[in-house]
Amino acid sequence: MTINANQANHQEPAVESEPDFIVTPDSDVTPVLSVVMPTLNEEEGIVECIDRIKTAVDELGVPTEIVVSDSSTDATPDLARERGATVVTPDGEGYGYAYRYAFERARGEYIAMGDADTTYDFEALPRLFEPVQSGDADICMGSRLEGEIRNGSMPPLHQYVGNPLLTRFLNTFYGAGVSDAHSGFRVFTKDALETLELETTGMEFASEMIMEAGANDLTIEEVPIVYHEREGEETLDSFRDGWRHVRFMLVNAPDYLFSYPALLLVSVGAVLMGLSLPTVTLGGVNFGLQTMVGGSLLAIVGYQIWALALFSSIAADPIREPSSALVGTIRRHFQLEHGASVGVAVAVAGLLYLASVFGRWLVAGEAALPGATATLFASTVVILGVQTVFGSFFMSMLADQ
Repeated sequence: MTINANQANHQEPAVESEPDFIVTPDSDVTPVLSVVMPTLNEEEGIVECIDRIKTAVDELGVPTEIVVSDSSTDATPDLARERGATVVTPDGEGYGYAYRYAFERARGEYIAMGDADTTYDFEALPRLFEPVQSGDADICMGSRLEGEIRNGSMPPLHQYVGNPLLTRFLNTFYGAGVSDAHSGFRVFTKDALETLELETTGMEFASEMIMEAGANDLTIEEVPIVYHEREGEETLDSFRDGWRHVRFMLVNAPDYLFSYPALLLVSVGAVLMGLSLPTVTLGGVNFGLQTMVGGSLLAIVGYQIWALALFSSIAADPIREPSSALVGTIRRHFQLEHGASVGVAVAVAGLLYLASVFGRWLVAGEAALPGATATLFASTVVILGVQTVFGSFFMSMLADQ
């Protein structure tokens, strides 16, 4: 077969390759977006997740680094490196710590986070990125509960009880205004991240981020997403991790945990004592010594819980400072002298009455003593006054630390 010169010189036109927006560890390019995934033995899902991230990044067209915060004992980090990811190894344990460790090393102006078990479809990343990039939101979250939850991807207890209940807690305590507070698929700005004082190390990290965002008045938006069945072994402990979320939220909401229950107890106790002192009868029910005992107990316990709300609001430094008159107002305007003076006045009033009762007993004996309900009421007043005096000193010491 003879090949002429024109055929010999003919070459197929070069196919222009599509630009690669993935910033590898050895690249000099500064990423615009950092996609962070914590991994603990996720070799079954890491490849698919990275491939989906690359598809999303091609659509976005922005230089992107993939940061894998890895604590695995399997091939997860090797698979991630082979596909251009930057692998970092946290020097501590926990889901939250893995994220915090990676965030400190992320270089992008924007940060995306999500699990590496294929439950989140990273191809939806552009829809979360757009509101943040445009400045319409500081944080954009993928809502599973407003989107689609595929069969087998979430236990019914989580879907219909756990996640809605925890979301309701966050919306009530911190005004988050979201439908799925514990979705782990999020995009936010580096500037927004730097306003959040994130400290937790466990699964409650997801709650802490939203609580901090609410306390700092950051704008949160949501987009519906599809939640898929995971690849690999489940690492979430439903009850343990759920309790960690609830405990963290309550400890950081002293108004709801302490002061409102305290108000209820003190109010009921005061009503019982008020009806018992003159021995009132209502609807065939006699209020006397026994109801005075119950009212006294409720009032003392409620007052002690309220004092604990004040102490915890200072010692625990909750994410959102209490704003109610029960805690917030007193905390802002408290002075040792005022608290101690009120306590002394209340205690002295009760002691004067008890001293008069003691004087009658000395002069005329037991027959001259007033009813026991009045004596018990005065004793309760003394106890509350003494608690106020010493509680004021303790609160002052906490405030000075």
